[in-house]
Amino acid sequence: MRLALRTWIAILATLCLAAACVSYPAPPAPSKYERAWNAALGGVQDAGVTIMHAEPNSGLIRGTKNGIDVTVTVTRLPDGAVKVQFDSKGETKNDPQLPDRFSQAYERRMGR
Repeated sequence: MRLALRTWIAILATLCLAAACVSYPAPPAPSKYERAWNAALGGVQDAGVTIMHAEPNSGLIRGTKNGIDVTVTVTRLPDGAVKVQFDSKGETKNDPQLPDRFSQAYERRMGR
């Protein structure tokens, strides 16, 4: 009788422990657009640009560095691809390597 009681207690304890375990699904992977947006935003910061405006819904990032106005546009294309465009205006002679630094930082953040 004692063995049966101990067995039932062990089974009950095991069931209680199993019921207490919770498993959460993995969060969804970011979309191509989200990955590109985050890489562009980080790439601009890595290039030393001070961000003045960043709006993920419109895909527009604006900033400035050493008198250079920077605009980055992230666009969803009809085929599902994403286009990232870097434009600068102003005294680009103050920092002629800025577009290259952004491009390298963007590619690095995209894992390329």
